[in-house]
Amino acid sequence: MDKVAARVKDLRELLNRANRAYYVDAAPVMSDPEFDRLLAELATLEQDHPELDDPESPTHRVGGEPIEGFETFPHALPMLSIDNTYEEATLREWYARVLRGLDMGGTGPSSGRASPLFESSQPPLPVLACDPKIDGLALSLRYENGRLVRALTRGDGVRGDDVTHGARTIRSIPLRLEGDAPEVLEVRGEVFLPLKEFDRINAEREAQGLELYMNPRNAAAGTMKNLDAKLIAARRLGFLAHGRGVVSDDAFAPSHTEFLARIKAMGVAVSGTIPCETIDAAVVAINRFDELRHRQEYATDGMVVRVDRYDLQQRLGMTAKSPRWVIAYKYPAERKTTKLLRVEHQVGKTGKITPRAVMEPVVLAGTKVQHATLHNYGRIRDAATEREGERTDIRIGDTVYVEKAGEIIPQVVGVVLKDRPRGAERITPPQKCPECGGTVEVEPPEGVETPALETARRCVNPECPAQIFEKLVWFAGRKQMDIEGLGEKTVEQIRAESKVPLNSFADIFRLAEHRDALLALERMGEKKVDNLLAGIEDAKKRGLAKVLAGMGIRHVGDVTAKMLARRFKDIDALLAADEKELRPKSLSKDEARALGFPEDPSQRPETGLGKDTAPVVHEYLHSKAARRTFTELAKAGVDLSSHDFTAAAARPTTGPFAGKTIVLTGTLENFERTELSEKLEALGAKVSGSVSKKTSLVIAGAEAGSKLDKAQELGIEVWDEARLLAALKDAGEGDR
Repeated sequence: MDKVAARVKDLRELLNRANRAYYVDAAPVMSDPEFDRLLAELATLEQDHPELDDPESPTHRVGGEPIEGFETFPHALPMLSIDNTYEEATLREWYARVLRGLDMGGTGPSSGRASPLFESSQPPLPVLACDPKIDGLALSLRYENGRLVRALTRGDGVRGDDVTHGARTIRSIPLRLEGDAPEVLEVRGEVFLPLKEFDRINAEREAQGLELYMNPRNAAAGTMKNLDAKLIAARRLGFLAHGRGVVSDDAFAPSHTEFLARIKAMGVAVSGTIPCETIDAAVVAINRFDELRHRQEYATDGMVVRVDRYDLQQRLGMTAKSPRWVIAYKYPAERKTTKLLRVEHQVGKTGKITPRAVMEPVVLAGTKVQHATLHNYGRIRDAATEREGERTDIRIGDTVYVEKAGEIIPQVVGVVLKDRPRGAERITPPQKCPECGGTVEVEPPEGVETPALETARRCVNPECPAQIFEKLVWFAGRKQMDIEGLGEKTVEQIRAESKVPLNSFADIFRLAEHRDALLALERMGEKKVDNLLAGIEDAKKRGLAKVLAGMGIRHVGDVTAKMLARRFKDIDALLAADEKELRPKSLSKDEARALGFPEDPSQRPETGLGKDTAPVVHEYLHSKAARRTFTELAKAGVDLSSHDFTAAAARPTTGPFAGKTIVLTGTLENFERTELSEKLEALGAKVSGSVSKKTSLVIAGAEAGSKLDKAQELGIEVWDEARLLAALKDAGEGDR
């Protein structure tokens, strides 16, 4: 037995060393057949001696039983998007802003070299780090005491799907780090499908007579979102780290390049980074990589340029949307020409009708493209052709320029006029809804005196069947009714593969009556169905604002829905209001006082709809379809009372937050932004999205950006999270 245990231990160490040598050090120590032979020997020994099994054994990378569904978890630090550019001039402008932000003066956007402005006492220019921008699926790996405990996709940046079952199958992701690791270490990087594996999979599919995959990035993302880890393992995905999340040891690494070096020493595969002392050097690195990138084993679409040192990154901080210390330079999108065959007219959840080009297939940025957006009918009639410098309309039979916006969304960007066939047919916008034949509304209205391009064309029939699917998905979404498990694929599966009725919002809340039918659907196990039904039951309690925001009513998003819910205590009160009562002017001083709002109109939260939008919303609310929807929702047990009205009516006029206009910025450890906003509003505050002279207080979390800068310029009081928590405790909200 001791000999077997020793052999198992030796095999695991040998296979783990082989993985590191291949994926991290790029110096293979054994052939693939030899690796597979040793892995098979280890699997046999573990099977014969189950007491020697270890969840971190290399044999577990082949995948276990399929999971029933994905769970979502919050990121300890948000996975933020970064600004990007296709222009060298914009890259240099970014660098000049970096220098100004670090009080290093700057020599303008041109070179970044030292000038007479930089005396010997000035600090050296910040070193930049340039990394390949890998075209894959962003992933965050969390290690605790050196062990992989969770892998999350980027998701919406705040929360991601748990794909640990798939990450464990990727050989370039170590299950246990080598050496002394911090208590918590989050590594962020990109999952990709190696190009040789992409070719191998396509060769297999071709031999089987299956349609070929055209895009490695989409194939990688689709693979990681598979519930079956064995299928994921068979795809042989790769992973390269390019950043960090939470690190419990502040002294672990002072810079990006040193962080990558430290985790590489621990066995994590990293993307190569190029240190550059000037922006000129960074431009050279970007241009050189463009010449070499097609020789890499993975697809890339640019380079990420960042300030290397973390302390300088922290000084630069954030804007409202992205970090100031990093930018992605993306290589120009590939553009090709093809023939426009016809135009389809698609109807979305709000009834908007969008023209969609159907073209002769063309391979663009690695993907076979046959369809592309034409945006709207106004642009069709007045489309810019950059290469010919003319303005013209697009017609059926035209040879058109097609490119991918961000190498993702195909779009028609122009026409080759000289190739236009004689008698080319003009594209006629539909005068009636192409799906239901209902009335179409044009924006701006046809016949307006001032010349204006058409920006939208909508079907105004709320029962249009083309809108139902999109509306159901939207209604169940995280920012609306937040029904866990009822995403696009589940809605589509229920509607396509079962006889369960799912044609209205109320039908969602009747799904519990069809539990057995849901269980009969493929991959709808008992746990998944029960979780779905529990999520639906919870959604019944969301209240009026969430219902209104989820219905896809034109001009009513989550902000407007909440404004209405502040004014009306329930759906009956809202339906009893006339059109003028939906407007802000209908709120008198007495009403404002009753709701706890400041008497000064300029200090009140927005409380209604505009003169153009109020009639549209009022008309919909009183349509037969809307009335029927509200009646059915009430019968299904959905709460149509206003939770916001109750909070507003009880607003205190005294306390640390009463009457204050507050702006939130940065990342707070103890609160989500929406939760904190609601808490502060319940304590008498108005929470605003922008800083102005009317702002009373700014609450700044980690990586606060431009809002904090503006508050400091205006001399506005700023609190950190510790002071906020103390004030909430004083207000009796500390332990809630």
